[in-house]
Parts: sequence; structure tokens; C-alpha cells
Amino acid sequence: MKSFVGGAALAALLLAGCAPRGITPALKPIGAPDVGLTGGVAGVPVAVDWWKALGDPQLDRIMADALSGSPTLAGAMARMRIAQAGIETARAGTLPSVSVSAQEQRTRLPENYIIPPPFGGSSQWVGNAAANVSWSLDFFGRQKAALDEAKASADAASLDAAAARLALSSAVAQTYVELARAEQQTRVAADFVTARQRSVTLIQSRIRNQLSSNFEARAAETLLAQARQAELRARAQRETIVHALAALAGRGADYYATVGTTALAFDRAVPLPTALPADLLGRRPDLLAGQARIAAASAGRQVAKKAFYPNINLLGMFGFQALGLGNITEWGSRTYGAGPSLSLPIFEGGRLTADYKRATGQVDVAIADYNDSVVRAIRDTADAIALVRANQGDAAEQANVLTGLQDVVRLDRTRIQTGLASQLDILESDTRLLAARQGQIDLAADGAIRRIQLVAAIGGDFAPTPALAVATQTPTEAQP
Repeated sequence: MKSFVGGAALAALLLAGCAPRGITPALKPIGAPDVGLTGGVAGVPVAVDWWKALGDPQLDRIMADALSGSPTLAGAMARMRIAQAGIETARAGTLPSVSVSAQEQRTRLPENYIIPPPFGGSSQWVGNAAANVSWSLDFFGRQKAALDEAKASADAASLDAAAARLALSSAVAQTYVELARAEQQTRVAADFVTARQRSVTLIQSRIRNQLSSNFEARAAETLLAQARQAELRARAQRETIVHALAALAGRGADYYATVGTTALAFDRAVPLPTALPADLLGRRPDLLAGQARIAAASAGRQVAKKAFYPNINLLGMFGFQALGLGNITEWGSRTYGAGPSLSLPIFEGGRLTADYKRATGQVDVAIADYNDSVVRAIRDTADAIALVRANQGDAAEQANVLTGLQDVVRLDRTRIQTGLASQLDILESDTRLLAARQGQIDLAADGAIRRIQLVAAIGGDFAPTPALAVATQTPTEAQP
């Protein structure tokens, strides 16, 4: 046995020189200093149920339904369980394998072989029952690398599930804001329908008294139709949004009736950063999943590299072999054996080198995908911060516009009462006021959506455990 192990070690040293050199990953992962995050502002804590800051119990209910019943999230969780099962499969390769086999076969024994007559040349029952043991010693770490690959893949799947949860919660919250927007737009349009109906009635009365013209009546009726059109569109928009919420919750038409009037406060929000957070790369689950995939690909590359080395197993067997049905259980029929097994790759037609190149290419693919995700994450977060800031200024100016138009309408009514203006003047300013109120609602809703998008861009409430944070660090490989 000692000479066998020594021979195996010598063979390993010789074959190590056969492992190809110069096949290394061409890319490297982007780090925080590469994208200007070093020394930036610290991230802000985000509550696990951050959407509750919007102050609507119905949203909380729909969110709970979505997080428990969404097919998208269920699929991500299923993929995570599959990846975790892969760890068990890889770990099994590091443990001894025990099997039991038994067979009984009617066989003609040749007379010119190792069994002499009278058994030679006759037909006999030949029995065989044995317990077999096999254990890969993994001297060169191939099984360990395969286990590391499985663990990293499971980490990536777990992080994918966290990213899916964040994307789903963000989508539900944004869709719910759209629902509240449609409801408020409906109320504003309905108010204007009522006001413009009164205007039409008033103008018709003035026409009968020869104080207004049919031109003013037609203008008022046109504006009334526009207000009704806006109301119809807002109501239709609400219906389609309810359908979208049901789909996000993984429910069907029976869910529509359960979605009532919203009680959303557009101006409420969770604490958010005003600049790119320095910990962005370490708190977004999709980026951490990318890091885990790099680690998995790197471990797979090590598996391919270790394939150039010997595979050493310990084998053992104990059982019974006998001629005749009645002899198989006799102690004299016992057989046993044990010893090492060595498998050496000598000539594979370039297959091992091709596998190694492919595995190295997979590392570059994982790094490229991760780098692309980092660049997009930086852009998404920067855009979200800029849009939140711009929305705040826009909303402030829109408030001034609305205040000014309300004053114009009030003054026009006064001028009409004093005979200094016509009914057409109030109709024109009233149209602008409707647009201003609709614009104010849109800006308030857009602001809430921008803040939700920023929550998602910085990783939401996700915080990796210390063990996971360590596991997703890209390993530094020793080059062959």
C-alpha cells in the first residue's frame, strides 16, 4: 500500500506537467473602487416591510398574498431547493459508497476452463452475493472543488430568490401606486364633470335669456365631453391595474372584487440615500448572486483542472460465491478482497484540455455578466436618486402652478360677475386648472414610484448574513 501511494504521488507530479498552462480567465470582477464607491456615503437601513410606510392596510394584504402565492417567486424558491439538493449530491461523492448485490444464474461450465470435471462440462446454478465498498480518497481535491461549486451555485440560487422577492414587492408597490393614481384621477375628472355640467346648464339658461351665444354652449359641451372622457379613461385604467395586482398575487378573477378603494399617502416614504451608497455592491441580492456564480464557475474550473490528476479509490468486497443452490450460504463459500484503485488519464484526445478551456470560459462569462449587472446597478441607482430629486423640485413648481391657476379661475369668475369677461374665459382657465390638478396627481404618484424604485435599486431590505457574504467573495485562484 505504501509503495502504491508513493507511486500515485509520483504519477501525480508527472501528470501535473501535462495540465495545460496559459489558460486563465481574461476578465476580472469590477470592484467598488472601479466604480467610484469607495469612500461614498453609507447605506441607509430599510425596514423588512418597507411598503408599510405608504400607510395602506390593503397594500399590506395584497403584498402578503403576492409574497406567498406568486408563481414567479415560487419558481425561484424551487430552483433554490434544487441547487441545495446539488450540495447533498456533491457531498455524497466525498463519502464511502456501500452497495449490496446478489444473483443466481444457471450456467454451463466449460470443461476446458478452470473448473475440472465433473462440474466442468455440466450446467450448474452459480450464485454470487457480495457487499461492495468504494471510497474516493480525493487526494488532489477534485471532489472538494465539486462540493464548493455546488455550494456556490446554491448560494446564487438563494440570492436569486431574494432578488425575485425584492422585484416582486417593488412591482406590487408600484402597481398599487398606479391604482391610487387612477382613483384620484377619476375623482378629479368626476369633479370637473359636475362643474362643467353646471356650466352647460348655466350657459343654456343664459342663451334662453339672450345673454350667451350657441358658440359658448358648444365650447362648454366640448369641455364637458373632455372631462367625461378623462373620467372614463381613469376608470378603465383602474380596472386593468386591479387585474395586474391579482396577477402579481398569483390569483385570478375572483381576486378583483377584493381590491377596494386605496388609502395611500403618496408623500410617505422610507429613508433613502441622497447619493450612491458605498455598500451598494454588497447589499443588492442580484449582484451577490453574480459573485456567487463567479465563485461557482471558478470552482468548476478547479474540477476541470483536477481531472488531469489521478483518481485514487479504496475498494473492498466481502461475499459468497458457490456452485449449486445449497452451497451459497456455507462459510467455505466466502470471498473477500480489498485494495486501492488508481485511474490515470494518459491520452484523452484533447478532451480534458477542451473541458478546462470551457470551464475557464465559463468563469469569464460569469465575470462579464456580473460586471454588466454592476454597471446597470450603478446607473439604476444614480438615475433613481436623480429622479427622486427632480420630482421633488417639479412637484414644488407644480404646486405654484396650481395655486396660480386657482387664483386665475377665481378672478375670472369675479370678472364675469362684473361683466368684464365672458363665459369662454372661465372655460379656458377651467381647462387649464383640470390639467394642473391631473399633473399634480401624476407628480405625486411619480414621486412615490421613484422612491420605490430607489428602494429596489439599493437592494431593499436585503442584508446578507456574514456566512453568505464570505461565501460570495470571488476566490483568488492559483494559476496552473
